[in-house]
Amino acid sequence: MQSGPMRDLRIAPAVPRPVSLPPPAPVAGAHRPGRRWPVPLLVGVLLAPMAFAMVTTAVRQTPTIDEPVYVGAAAQYVREHRLRHNPEHPPLGKLVIGAGVALAEPHIDPAFAGDQGRSGRHLLYESGNDPWRLMLWARLPVIALTLSFGLVVFAFARELAGLAAGLTALALYCFSPDVIAHGSLATLDVPAAGFVLTSAWLAWRAGRRPLLYVPLAGVALGAALATKMSTLPAVPVLTALAAVSVWRSSEGGRRRAVTAAGGVVLVAVAVVWVTYLMVDPRLRWAPEQHVPVVRGLRGLLVGSMPFPEAYRDGMRVQFGLENRPWQGFLFGRLYDGSLWYYLPAALLVKTPLGTLVLWAAGAAALVAVRRLRPAAPGVLAVPLVLLAAAMQGARDFGTRYAVFLPLFLAVAAGCVLAARRRWVSAGVAVLVAFAAVSSVRAYPYYLPYSNEAFGGPGRTREWLHDSNVDWGQDLGRLADRLRERYPGERVWLVYKGSGVPSFYGIESSDPRRVPVGEVRGLLAVSDSAAAKATGRLAELIGDSRPVDDVGHSIRLYRR
Repeated sequence: MQSGPMRDLRIAPAVPRPVSLPPPAPVAGAHRPGRRWPVPLLVGVLLAPMAFAMVTTAVRQTPTIDEPVYVGAAAQYVREHRLRHNPEHPPLGKLVIGAGVALAEPHIDPAFAGDQGRSGRHLLYESGNDPWRLMLWARLPVIALTLSFGLVVFAFARELAGLAAGLTALALYCFSPDVIAHGSLATLDVPAAGFVLTSAWLAWRAGRRPLLYVPLAGVALGAALATKMSTLPAVPVLTALAAVSVWRSSEGGRRRAVTAAGGVVLVAVAVVWVTYLMVDPRLRWAPEQHVPVVRGLRGLLVGSMPFPEAYRDGMRVQFGLENRPWQGFLFGRLYDGSLWYYLPAALLVKTPLGTLVLWAAGAAALVAVRRLRPAAPGVLAVPLVLLAAAMQGARDFGTRYAVFLPLFLAVAAGCVLAARRRWVSAGVAVLVAFAAVSSVRAYPYYLPYSNEAFGGPGRTREWLHDSNVDWGQDLGRLADRLRERYPGERVWLVYKGSGVPSFYGIESSDPRRVPVGEVRGLLAVSDSAAAKATGRLAELIGDSRPVDDVGHSIRLYRR
């Protein structure tokens, strides 16, 4: 038996840390104050070029195919406070766009009664408004939101693997061509993806302070559901993630875990209702477009959703769109229907090569490194479920349907640095630089980006179509090119987009409405139209000589 002071020594029982919340890894050199840079400065250095790229891109691009619909609906929400158009997408993303539209103070014609597509074009081109100015103001709130999601990417990766991991993840996010391209448009894809990522991050943190993070995770999930219905498959994964985080915490338990899951769902549903009430407190809803009847399991699913009738009708419209016959284009092949592997194949084309390597390495690190495994469901399972759902869709229109992957997998990529090997850090730095250079070289043509293995933006049209290449964004650039290089020449135009060519000074005719022999001069064809060309248009392109390229999305031919 020991005597003296040692006899009275008591060993306190160890209090286990929450398994779901591994402590942030120490950063090499962090203990040397002289070598530390202020974190906000480092984050700002990465976000600044992204902001520049998005704003300058937004200034030059004409409205893409979907944007006038969202801008027109947003203007109606702000002015009329009534749900009328575009029920297939909930209101929140359009309310974000509407904040910019309201600041632009456009003239709105209350007597116009066209459908949602014509309503947007009428607002932009026929109501006395400046479409350049109005579209920039509509895009700015989405740009601001996209930049703010970069902070979530940084914070999530930093908490998992340290400051260097956070900066690596943020760099991949900031130089993602898909995020820049779609984050600079008045569309809903990036906002929805960012809200899902934010919900996953907060659900993962729920084990620390459930009373704070469980409701916040529900708010972020509700924001995603109130922006795009395609985020619905993430609901069970995110609720389970919140429950597991609480259950594994030192103060958790089965009852608290169930309460956390229920809390996330209830708050999310409440956010959806509040969003609709913000548009119209009376929830007036009389659809002005056909709402298909949905039967079977889909009908039961729609009928059981605890959302406003306008939301459920929007789901019915989405299911109706899925039942339509669509065409796709992949690797030079035009096909009817959809291909289950379309999105993975398109992502191989549209993602920088360095980023692809880091995505794969990050996913492996999350599974292989023991202290990172608890975060794997939040970082990997959520995007995989969303990707699996998107791959079942009938519309092979672009990687924007999987734009959540650059957000989640950027966080995963940062976790490679958990290996703590000097050669790993050097390799990550080289791959990030490779991805950044590839992205910068594409400026300002981010929509038609493809990586070096597929020839770069100038050859994307050979592999993909629609929003991967040409979404109607270069009509203004076409007008400039015609004035500068081809003044006074006869122009024949096949344009796939929502812009009005005559507004930009393009006087043209449709070559498909006259005999082939009469089409002489300049033939301008959108790449999306060329990819699906048959009959007369295919004949016109086949016996014409390409002479110019506008924004890698419109080809000029000489006849």
